[in-house]
Amino acid sequence: METRGNKRTIQGVVVSNKMDKTVVVLTERLVKHPKFHKYLRQHKKYKAHDENNGCNIGDTVLIVESRPLSKEKRWQVREILERVK
Repeated sequence: METRGNKRTIQGVVVSNKMDKTVVVLTERLVKHPKFHKYLRQHKKYKAHDENNGCNIGDTVLIVESRPLSKEKRWQVREILERVK
């Protein structure tokens, strides 16, 4: 898979692989509260294209931004960083 330009990459955990060639990836980031200066965890789910259906639930993956592949899919799985045991 070749990429053009600078595409965003995000690391996350696969929470669902029930769809064909699609996985749902949960990402987490820390955001500092503007008033209380406390760090909060924010979660977001992304649907990503998995061409070989190689991802399982619990795998840590790296996803990269891509063109719209369906109504909600705008990401592709670049690599599986860690497999679940």
